[in-house]
Amino acid sequence: MTVQILQWTAAVYLAAGLMAGLGLALETRRLERASVALLALGALFHGMSFALLHIADDPPPLTDLSAACSFMAWAGTVFYLILLKRSRLQRLVVLVAPAAFLGAFLAALRSPGGAPALSATGSWPHAHVLLASAGIALLGLAGLAGVIFLIEHAQLKSKRPLDRRLPLPSLEALDRVNAVTLAVGFLLLTLGVVTGMIWLQTTNGRPWSGAAHETWSLVAWAVYGALVVARFVAKQGSRQAAASAVGGFAFLLFAVIGLELIS
Repeated sequence: MTVQILQWTAAVYLAAGLMAGLGLALETRRLERASVALLALGALFHGMSFALLHIADDPPPLTDLSAACSFMAWAGTVFYLILLKRSRLQRLVVLVAPAAFLGAFLAALRSPGGAPALSATGSWPHAHVLLASAGIALLGLAGLAGVIFLIEHAQLKSKRPLDRRLPLPSLEALDRVNAVTLAVGFLLLTLGVVTGMIWLQTTNGRPWSGAAHETWSLVAWAVYGALVVARFVAKQGSRQAAASAVGGFAFLLFAVIGLELIS
């Protein structure tokens, strides 16, 4: 049943992305609003799939990469929908929906079975995966806002007229999203690192094993610590903060997911 719901979720996310793209092409606000509603419906289905994991006959292991990516996609979608209440970011559905589709689709295709790399009993493993995944999702939104900020800023600097069919909110709104998601995302990522170390302590008797995943994750956390200091203490400019968010998330993806794929 969980796989079927993930398939429905992926279909709804895909429909939301297609409708958002059609709304941009036709410059129709009604289609843009409908795409937001579809994205919310997809998020609802996605959340139901996680609830059903507790009663599934063959639930994925806690450390399963596709399950973690699926949760990141869902968390990022939910945070985006929350941000819509305070910022005019409706047109970003055209980018958020495809990312959410990939997360749900890959989870639906996952191979059953397989054992986690570490013992996943107790509450610390759950806390680590949920907090770290939510942090990565928020930092992904910061990176997405940074990409759009840099595109729009470059168009304004070149004095070229903006194509209103493109999903470009105001620079002020994008900078505000960048600041909020960076701050909250780094906090959640920090809690994810701490709970991960406690998980290792309870499992192996020490908070650090020296594995490549742990080392690179800690380096990525330190990089984001520097970005937070630059943004909120050194008062980094908006354009520099946007570029930093993009580069930081690219490095975070390599450290957390890229190494898992190539190892």
